[in-house]
Amino acid sequence: MNKFFMQEFLLYSVYLAPRGNDRLMILGEQISHRHLSINDRLIGIVGDAGSGKSSLIKGMFPGLELSNDDHGMSPGKIMQIRDPIGSMGDAATFHMDMRFQTAFTQMHEIVTFVRTALAKHRRLIIEHFDLLYPYLDMNAEILVGIGEEIIIARPTVFGPTPKDIYDIVYPSAKYRKMAHTAEDITMLVVMKEYGMPRTWETTDVRKGFVMAFPNPPNVSPAELAALENRVKEIITANLPVSYLNDEYIKIGEDNIKCAGPRIHVKSTGEVENFRLMKEITHDPMRGEYLLVGLVGGQSGDLQLKDINKLNMV
Repeated sequence: MNKFFMQEFLLYSVYLAPRGNDRLMILGEQISHRHLSINDRLIGIVGDAGSGKSSLIKGMFPGLELSNDDHGMSPGKIMQIRDPIGSMGDAATFHMDMRFQTAFTQMHEIVTFVRTALAKHRRLIIEHFDLLYPYLDMNAEILVGIGEEIIIARPTVFGPTPKDIYDIVYPSAKYRKMAHTAEDITMLVVMKEYGMPRTWETTDVRKGFVMAFPNPPNVSPAELAALENRVKEIITANLPVSYLNDEYIKIGEDNIKCAGPRIHVKSTGEVENFRLMKEITHDPMRGEYLLVGLVGGQSGDLQLKDINKLNMV
């Protein structure tokens, strides 16, 4: 039997992209266990800036030194491609960000480095692989796209191309950023203006967020409507949203602790069609009580069971 038998039947897998850095790294570790083969040499990553690619890569490849990340760049790693033989040494895995790399080196140098590394049986993790693909004339053995969802694909001569993946994840990334900003605004109002202590856990849902309480919060539909209106006021005020450090963001004049401080829109006014479900939902499987907020899409009586429908766009 062909040793690649099972891989040949994988069209793609889809995961909801979490917003917290720790959750992204945990998911990255799970993806590597489920989808990476020891023989994979060329891994292509596609997605917009600020979508969490670096955290996902750190989870998939623990200990890998990135050529650049949120904290800066490594000049030695970026310029190593000009010595494609001598610079490799004993290193087995290399990281490259095409947007950064093309600012310092020519495309033909990048292509030569990649081909040389592959010939020497090195592994390459390339961010923004869609920018390299037209010149490399070779697809990745595994493609990872990150937007609102994370798509894992094993391309064949029948596709998909990196652009196919990019065209799906790029437009959806804005909803993930909107939802994260709406979530932090909601938590700001609940804690600062309502004086409620942090007794909930947050989790992700398509085009939205969930605040999960261990006990049913004593709130009425009218109070949820008032909370929704207050959050909408802050959104309409179009306050700036900015990164402070790895643990905090700033919304207007307020500093807020945040698990994914770079995964946000730039101002509250970019959050579209925010609304809260007007009742607390009990999850009998987990024993939790859920407050659900949504962004984007169409207003109306959306049912919880419809949020994860496979035919949603």
